[in-house]
Amino acid sequence: MAFELTATAFQNGRDIPKKFTCDGSDVSPELAWTEPPAGTRNFAVIVDDPDAPAGTWVHWVLYDLPGDARRLAEGITKKDRLPNGASQGRNDFGKLGYNGPCPPRRSTHRYFFKLYALDAKTNLKPGASKRDLEHAMRGHILAQSELVGKFQH
Repeated sequence: MAFELTATAFQNGRDIPKKFTCDGSDVSPELAWTEPPAGTRNFAVIVDDPDAPAGTWVHWVLYDLPGDARRLAEGITKKDRLPNGASQGRNDFGKLGYNGPCPPRRSTHRYFFKLYALDAKTNLKPGASKRDLEHAMRGHILAQSELVGKFQH
């Protein structure tokens, strides 16, 4: 079976409900995934928008999520460390944790929710950037799954 990421609030390629955007509560959606490959010790999540006017805009960086996890609850707290030991990095809003879709008016953007199964912890401190995380994951990615949502004001 393929390593698959899903959201309870929207299907791949479909619209992200307002609740999970800057027009709503701006909380992270619940995410779940299937069994990862053998040897998975940790997970990382990156959410970004490649359609942003200034280039890819990062909405969420989360890493060192324990390898036995199979879901992230809705509304993950915007703290540097989570109770399960995971850490959150800085997004391009300059904040820790998730900040949802917020494209320019009358512009539909795509939001890529990417889940990485890793064979080792990144050992990054909280507040790392997407670039820091991508560098730390290099050579440790066992599998990747992606979920795309769309949003327009």
